[in-house]
Amino acid sequence: MEEITDGIINVFKPKNWTSHDVVAIIKKATGKKVGHTGTLDPLAQGVLPILIGKGTQCAKYLNNHDKSYYVELALGKRTTTLDEEGEMIEEREVPEELLKTIKIEAVLQQFIGKIKQTPPMYSAIKVKGKKLYEYARKGQTVDIPTREITIYRIALEKVNAKEKMIAFEVDCSKGTYMRTLCEDIAKQLGTIGYMKNLIRLKVGNFDYQTAVPLQELQENPNQIAKHMISIEKMFQNVPAIDLQEKQLRLFLNGVELTNQNLDGMYRVYQASQFIGIRNNSQKSIKTRYNFIDNLIY
Repeated sequence: MEEITDGIINVFKPKNWTSHDVVAIIKKATGKKVGHTGTLDPLAQGVLPILIGKGTQCAKYLNNHDKSYYVELALGKRTTTLDEEGEMIEEREVPEELLKTIKIEAVLQQFIGKIKQTPPMYSAIKVKGKKLYEYARKGQTVDIPTREITIYRIALEKVNAKEKMIAFEVDCSKGTYMRTLCEDIAKQLGTIGYMKNLIRLKVGNFDYQTAVPLQELQENPNQIAKHMISIEKMFQNVPAIDLQEKQLRLFLNGVELTNQNLDGMYRVYQASQFIGIRNNSQKSIKTRYNFIDNLIY
């Protein structure tokens, strides 16, 4: 079987590793340009799709995927960073009635749908040209604009009354901060809280069940090629068009090729050979510059 050298690999990032650490390991092993489709905090673990070689040119088509998480929320305590890494700044008693399953489930259901969320101060979002965590580290305050996110599903998984901790799964849109969600849920319950643990279960079509442990790739770099998903397969569910040799030559030279059936994203073939992916918001293929640059086999 021909070795796949460009594409994507679904990596399971361990706790206490940064997304950059994972990229660096894959880059060293492959000698290629490497990127990822969405940062996962060091304290979190789970699905981290890694783009390799020409696959990095597909990032803009993969960054808007919905995500799923398993979250553990510790109640009665609050930290500076809203997670386990921060300094403890407040503690409260958690009455037993707050830990009743029926109450927790009712509160969780209030978050389903489109909601407004304020990103945490310890985040990389930029305000007035600076990242929020830069303000936070200097003890400065700044107005943080809210953003609209969507919670599609949220389900209680367990309640640990002794540890004052609840766990839940959530399916959400891109840009949802689990630390903020934890704080808001605790507030709605009538107390305070912080994110104790986070596992990303799914990013688009990539889930934890098919993710390859980073340790396995470190110990045997040959596993990277084995688990690589080709660019063609990555987009196997989008329509395809097969161009004649002359059509392809004209297309790559910027000549408009009219086809009223074309709209959106397409796989492009010539004589059944995969050429690449292109995105067209109009009704025709217009120019080579709409094609992902250099995604030519």
